[in-house]
Amino acid sequence: MKKSKLGSSDLIVSEIGLGCMSLGTEESSAIRLVHEALERDVNFLDTADIYDDGRNEVIVGKAIKGRRHDVILATKVGNRLIPSQEGMTWDASKKHIITAVKESLTRLRTDYIDLYQLHGGTMQDPIDETIEAFEQLKKEGLIRYYGISSIRQNVVREYVSRSNIVSVMSQYSILDRRPEEEILPTLATNDISMIVRGPVAKGILSNRGDQKTEKGYLDHKAEELQKIRAELQSFVHEDRSMAQIALRYVLSDPAVAVTIPGASSLDQLLHNIAAGDVTPLTEEEIAIIREFSKAYHYAEYR
Repeated sequence: MKKSKLGSSDLIVSEIGLGCMSLGTEESSAIRLVHEALERDVNFLDTADIYDDGRNEVIVGKAIKGRRHDVILATKVGNRLIPSQEGMTWDASKKHIITAVKESLTRLRTDYIDLYQLHGGTMQDPIDETIEAFEQLKKEGLIRYYGISSIRQNVVREYVSRSNIVSVMSQYSILDRRPEEEILPTLATNDISMIVRGPVAKGILSNRGDQKTEKGYLDHKAEELQKIRAELQSFVHEDRSMAQIALRYVLSDPAVAVTIPGASSLDQLLHNIAAGDVTPLTEEEIAIIREFSKAYHYAEYR
């Protein structure tokens, strides 16, 4: 498994990570999936304090017991679930971050988090206060580095210019190329890495994706998705599936350090991991893919 440095940090991450949100709540099977990933040289695990009301962090914590030094552990903060209140509340305050990290550490059964990420962010947040909270946690040794998870270009720019983030997590795929317009070039210029979520676009860019095109995706209509899938078939061969091509596409950008496809079964997990061994896309193949896929632009958050 190829590994690379995450931004300006000293965190060395596998290019294929594991998005733990899809592990489910059946503890024994979820732990087996994490163990299998670790055995296959995956070292980057990403979770969040709100996944399954904190249960996901608990499971990940149990799974890495005795193997903490083999793992680059990432989690997120900012969304709050308040008892008796429907939905989530956004809270990027210093007070919440300082409190939430301790709760995450307890659930994860560790005394430090490698990468602590703001789980969103808006221009209305107390950004200086938010950054101050992360910097304080670094000084206290509770976190090693911090980043943000955001598709908002204006928010990303603020954190790039005002903080010491080492990463930005963002949705990116052949069906959602918006980060190519501004976010990826900004990160590359500032030695910050992207962590890619959603590389197979809710499974549309997979072998069974035909069954998932009906509802469309972003501005893509079902017919457009079928056409793109047909075009991608020309790159598929017995050693390289459509999902693996989708993973190789996002990893072809030098600013991308790791992608975190989810896995709810062993077959899914092994198929994702195998993308690390397939032939990378050539520059010509990337150019062709960009010709038949849409280069979306962010209409908001500029």
